[in-house]
Amino acid sequence: MSKLFTVSPSPHNYGKDTVRSLMYGVIIALIPTLAISLYFFGLGALIVTLVSVVSALIFEYLITKFLLKKQPDILDGSALITGLLLAFNVPSNLPIIIIIIGALVAIGIGKMTFGGLGNNPFNPALVGRVFLLISFPVQMTSWPLPIQSRMHYLDAMTGATPLGIVKEGIKNGEKVSDLMSQIPSHMQLFIGNMGGSLGEVAGIAILLGLAWLLYKKVITWHIPISMIGTIVIFTGILWLINPDKYLDPLFHVLTGGVLLGAVFMATDYVTSPMTHKGMIIFGIGIGFLTVIIRIFGAYPEGVSFAILIMNAFVPLINMYVKPKRFGEVINNG
Repeated sequence: MSKLFTVSPSPHNYGKDTVRSLMYGVIIALIPTLAISLYFFGLGALIVTLVSVVSALIFEYLITKFLLKKQPDILDGSALITGLLLAFNVPSNLPIIIIIIGALVAIGIGKMTFGGLGNNPFNPALVGRVFLLISFPVQMTSWPLPIQSRMHYLDAMTGATPLGIVKEGIKNGEKVSDLMSQIPSHMQLFIGNMGGSLGEVAGIAILLGLAWLLYKKVITWHIPISMIGTIVIFTGILWLINPDKYLDPLFHVLTGGVLLGAVFMATDYVTSPMTHKGMIIFGIGIGFLTVIIRIFGAYPEGVSFAILIMNAFVPLINMYVKPKRFGEVINNG
């Protein structure tokens, strides 16, 4: 009995990935989106991003150290991602105090209230974004115009988003064909030349980030593809039924927060299902709710609400959608 074997519970698999490496992989994928938002919105984008990130880091440090009584690790990348994503979900002319409030809600309520990283049921950045949208609707829906606003911050020239223009026009009885001259072309939408949140105006950059995340295996295709595919199918059906009232699927994919939400928000490890089948159900649910809110709801955009609603269903999805147990006995009767 000179050799003793230490037996421990599964899992026994070991991977080289760490929380920090995965988080910084996402941060790298966000760099193209940040670069394009800085190009189109300049000074405002820089101020909003810096304030959001610094505020998120400070609040996480203070809450962890003085309320949770734990050793802070603000360099693990999670608070940095929350700050970046919150910045990407707001206009580039949002006042500093409102950005700070959003960061406090995102970190303090959306994340740390539940115990910190790995325990939050809802995406923290979206919790902050929706809180700001409800609390400060005027400031959160004043969208600076791209290019023209690069050298301005609070005094930037503003205008409606493409989704807002279409929503209001159809509500007033106008046809889609009459509204086309008021909204950017599909190519302009693809490169980001439109009004909106910082992260909504960089379709090509977000797709570059998606390619990086898939290449590094930080995420899988299941949530982005199922979410975007669902939006394409349902908006495509509506478009084919009545093209005078509904816009084509590509417009819906390239506008608003569809790409940002599909790639960076819905794929959050903590708030998304564990299995691939569950991820597909999750993505379909987000896509369906997004279309319902956009087409029939009061808001022109619905991605944030759709993701948060489906976040609430993740425990239920995980409960009923499980992988087959190893060694399970099948009773053939």
